Amino acid sequence: MSRYLKSAFFSALLVWAVAFPVLGLKLSIVGINLEVHGTGPVTLTIIALCSVLMFLRVLFTQQVGALFKGNRGPLVSPKVSQFLTLPRTQRYIIIGLIVAALIWPFFGSRGAVDIATLILIYVLLGLGLNIVVGLAGLLDLGYVGFYAVGAYTYALLSHYLGWGFWICLPLAGMAAATFGFLLGFPVLRLRGDYLAIVTLGFGEIIRLFLRNLTDITGGPNGISSIPKPTFFGLSFDRTAAEGMQTFHEYFGIDYNPVSKVVFLYLVALLLALAALFVINRLLRMPIGRAWEALREDEIACRALGMNPTVIKLSAFTLGATFAGFAGSFFAARQGLVTPESFTFIESAIILAIVVLGGMGSQLGVILAAIVMILLPEMMREFSEYRMLMFGAMMVLMMIWRPQGLLPMQRPHMELRK
Repeated sequence: MSRYLKSAFFSALLVWAVAFPVLGLKLSIVGINLEVHGTGPVTLTIIALCSVLMFLRVLFTQQVGALFKGNRGPLVSPKVSQFLTLPRTQRYIIIGLIVAALIWPFFGSRGAVDIATLILIYVLLGLGLNIVVGLAGLLDLGYVGFYAVGAYTYALLSHYLGWGFWICLPLAGMAAATFGFLLGFPVLRLRGDYLAIVTLGFGEIIRLFLRNLTDITGGPNGISSIPKPTFFGLSFDRTAAEGMQTFHEYFGIDYNPVSKVVFLYLVALLLALAALFVINRLLRMPIGRAWEALREDEIACRALGMNPTVIKLSAFTLGATFAGFAGSFFAARQGLVTPESFTFIESAIILAIVVLGGMGSQLGVILAAIVMILLPEMMREFSEYRMLMFGAMMVLMMIWRPQGLLPMQRPHMELRK
């Protein structure tokens, strides 16, 4: 025990040194001065308790290890884990989620439906990035750049030309796909960290370009008054614009502001289902097999006669297309786009959705998007510690299931010994 005393003391001191500046101090602005205040005794007690627990944990490492030796095992039964990763099981789960998503807006509150719409946006983004990262194995840290291209494409076309959402939606996808194709050329020979740095720079270049092009994009103020999607030309507003008709007037019903929220949710659900269908079909085609071959071994991919250049470009282009669709819908839902809506943290969240759900798994992306967006909303009561708790949950998740919630099960064959 004595040999662990020094390590235990150092670990407890480290916990205090890390937690006290974050939790034990508060900053407040008084006039033009920044003042530092200490927190209450409850927070200090919690920090001290955590330090003591860490001290005891390290001090009695040997005893704790002996206590649990032989009792270690997966938290989830291997049979259950294998059952959940079967394609047929995941297909049934997806069908169940689709049915639940269809009936959700008729039972959930307005706020719940609005949060579900945001989740569907991230599902669409996660499915797109899953092509690049999960299937093709290309680490992309600038995916938010394509998201911004799609959003600003619709915002600019509606602002200057007066075009509607349904006309601009495919154009936003095409614009993002063009940028994805152009980005693919400089990164053809890059891998790993170098590829991540280049794509990260691309995302930042797009954001800074949009912020500095004030004459066209509005600069930091962005573009506002972006019109919402319509139902065959019928607006869901209380009063329609000149030459248009509202939904409730056409059908002779009372105006309900919830109808707009439900319609936006159904549009987002339609886009997510379309993306899910297209990606599943692509996985069964040669291009899907080529993505997986590129991810596993690029040299072997070349040896089989495949062209890695075409495979990489197709992954970047198709992944960017779905980001463009998501960006266009995001602009329509928000009614306002600014460059600060497309920072690096957005790329990090989307990448975390792909990794947390399981690389290459569509169902995993859906579940991870629900977890990543819903948990921060549920922890709003703990406003000061929300991100700290969220980060701790992510760390525990990576320890519990480093392969993701529902990893993709790949066909394989084992040779008999």
